[in-house]
Amino acid sequence: MYLEIVTPDKSVFSGEITSVQLPGASGSLGILNNHAPIVSILEKGSIRVRTADSDDVFYQIDGGVIEMTNNKIIVLAEMFY
Repeated sequence: MYLEIVTPDKSVFSGEITSVQLPGASGSLGILNNHAPIVSILEKGSIRVRTADSDDVFYQIDGGVIEMTNNKIIVLAEMFY
């Protein structure tokens, strides 16, 4: 599945992944391949991305939104700097 994380300043991540965990408005949200389409608000917290190489990459966000459809995930977020 493909993930793109975009901030108002730049694209932070784009590439193939195996899973992602996000801080959803109602709690932690985990997404795997072939997940049902979803649109959700994200809260302040950590995004954990597991890449195709089985490496974990973490991003701290201050909130945002996620959309997933057809194994493509787009995250629009404010990042901690």
